[in-house]
Amino acid sequence: MQSFSKDFQDGLTQLMRWRRDVRRFRTDPVDETLLQECLDAFLMAPSVGLSEPWRVLRVQSPEARTAALENFNSANADALAGYDGERAATYAKLKLSGMTESPVQLAIYCDEETPKGAGLGAATMPEMRRYSVVGAINLFWLAARARGLGVGWVSILDPLRMNKDLQVPDTWALVAYLCVGWPETTSETPELEQIGWEDRDRSLIVQTR
Repeated sequence: MQSFSKDFQDGLTQLMRWRRDVRRFRTDPVDETLLQECLDAFLMAPSVGLSEPWRVLRVQSPEARTAALENFNSANADALAGYDGERAATYAKLKLSGMTESPVQLAIYCDEETPKGAGLGAATMPEMRRYSVVGAINLFWLAARARGLGVGWVSILDPLRMNKDLQVPDTWALVAYLCVGWPETTSETPELEQIGWEDRDRSLIVQTR
């Protein structure tokens, strides 16, 4: 088995610590070769039954991006309406999407009926296919951060509306909408923690039964 030095381990810890959900991007373009290096992380990702259920869709046309942004704006307004008082005031100040600035935007789907893998490991827990997609996204995220790129996961969206706008197959389920680009600033502290929305809780890591 491959062994790794203490320096490598420390570097990996630093990479994970500095992996942030970026919402503030510069508009500078991302070199296509660099982007492909990050996307190659999907080829190294584990998946249930080796099903590789991820489907990566590049959202590039002005029409598709406008539809995605309108989707977010509508869902964000609905989300704001669900809060009141101080929480609502804080929510209204949050920047929850980098969709107007990020040069690269990716819609990541899971093919729920992929024949690849012949259903191994997914018969009793079909959600394992989506979990596999999430695992692959995390590898992509780390690969991007290691190269100085930022990634932001936009989850305030109507997935069915997104599916219709992007005209994807019925068997595809939206897992993530990712904004990718050069971050304006970097910090090892999550922005939501900086603004006082929520704090990390180490007690949630390990529980015993």
